[in-house]
Amino acid sequence: MIESLLVVNRGEIARRIIRTAKRLGVRAVAVHSEADAGLPFVTEADEAVCVGPANPAQSYRNVEAVLAAAKSTGAQAIHPGYGFLSENADFAQAVTSSGLLWVGPGPEAITAMGDKINARNLMAAAGVPVAAGTTEPAADLTAAVDAAAEIGYPVMVKAAAGGGGMGMGIANDEAALRTEYDKVRAFAERMFGDGSVLIERYFPRVRHVEVQILGLADGRVVALGERECSVQRRNQKLVEESPSPAVTPELRSRLLAAAVRAGEAVGYRNAGTVECLLDPTTGEFFFLEMNTRLQVEHPVTELVYGVDLVEEQLRVAAGLPPTFDPDALAPRGHAVELRINAEDPKRFLPGPGVITTWTEPTGEGVRVDSGYVAGNTVTPFYDSLMAKLIVSGVDRAEAISRARAAVAQFQLAGPKNNLPFFVELLDNPEFLSGDYDTGIVPRMR
Repeated sequence: MIESLLVVNRGEIARRIIRTAKRLGVRAVAVHSEADAGLPFVTEADEAVCVGPANPAQSYRNVEAVLAAAKSTGAQAIHPGYGFLSENADFAQAVTSSGLLWVGPGPEAITAMGDKINARNLMAAAGVPVAAGTTEPAADLTAAVDAAAEIGYPVMVKAAAGGGGMGMGIANDEAALRTEYDKVRAFAERMFGDGSVLIERYFPRVRHVEVQILGLADGRVVALGERECSVQRRNQKLVEESPSPAVTPELRSRLLAAAVRAGEAVGYRNAGTVECLLDPTTGEFFFLEMNTRLQVEHPVTELVYGVDLVEEQLRVAAGLPPTFDPDALAPRGHAVELRINAEDPKRFLPGPGVITTWTEPTGEGVRVDSGYVAGNTVTPFYDSLMAKLIVSGVDRAEAISRARAAVAQFQLAGPKNNLPFFVELLDNPEFLSGDYDTGIVPRMR
């Protein structure tokens, strides 16, 4: 096993990685910004290094500072968590070129799946279902209009280099397309340094379902079930559950097989997620994108499959076999994750501040992955995620019942937070029925 690990992240995911590292006897080293010096992940690490000021570009995304921290602390491997440098192929290459182990897929796989158009084309060639769309960037507005006419409205206008729900627009007709194309292109150039835009079929009613894959050290790719991620605001997830209430055994078989093919097509190693759109009317599913990293919502898979995905990531990076039998994977029970954010529960606008009260719920089937404690400050410099409340049960009804009780127990004051939204959601008839789609949050508002 790896002996020492540098964690290049912050908050709840840094704490979560450190927890597994220490359980395995791996020395955990944290990097942090000046703004995060007082957060729990810094004190819980065996060693911590400040790599710069609050601005992520000068700290968590500062490749030179991060590599210098690895060298000065004698770290053997680097785990990037999610966000920041986690899907940066150049960083992955820099890590391995420095003689360190990279806890993630190789830079070739990151590059192959990082461009949405290239990824779509690769998946289509591998036999993974792909929705109708452009096979190369729409070079200008005329090309976009022609593509939309061939695909049929409505269409999604999407930044090829985008991610995290950013850089997307919906056009129901040509007039809207002309507006959205310019808007998305300008946003993509500003945010990603790449103005490439693709046009693809848009589904007015759709579910967002993803598959957790793991590329093993021996070259095999396995799938650890699916997650339902349709409760979203502004195309960003708020709730995930596993298994998906929309997926039948027959559909699950096809979905998981397609995800494995996707991983095999790029020689995938380590943890990754194949995201798909599911048409609830026809049962068709289509490849959306592949996230070449550990997902925020990985805990629901851990609870349903009884694995520690961070441990499995470390084992793959070290060339070790998994702790489980790849031929005997089977889900057990149900799990739901709620993202506790520092944002108002109505419009979901960020609301940072000092945490004056923080008491986490406890009880059977309740897990909290948090990044803060009372007295910490949620700053405006980073994502608003404060904690993940993950609740499991023997079935969906029990998991939701326990989630309802856990939300009621969670005592949080200071920053604005979205706990009241979850109170509303967990009593919402549409959500309780399991027959919901990505439009559920707008319908609640």
